[in-house]
Amino acid sequence: MDNRNVIDPSVEHLPDDQVLALCDLQLEPAQQVELRRLLARNREGALSGAEIGQLDTLMQTYRRGLVRKAQAFNVAVQRGLRPPLR
Repeated sequence: MDNRNVIDPSVEHLPDDQVLALCDLQLEPAQQVELRRLLARNREGALSGAEIGQLDTLMQTYRRGLVRKAQAFNVAVQRGLRPPLR
């Protein structure tokens, strides 16, 4: 996921291919590895101040991505691009 400070266009206005791409959105592999590492250190109570900031930033990126992914999935179902979850 891109962590730029850019206002994302409304999912409803995106073309089908971009909606489908958002449905499959994931953190970049390096971000996933770092998030797992930081979460493990957090469970151990061993995060430094800098790591707390890094974890906060990654969690914000993750949450924004989840919201965009959910919005995209909703639009994809409405457009008949994906079946509804059962």
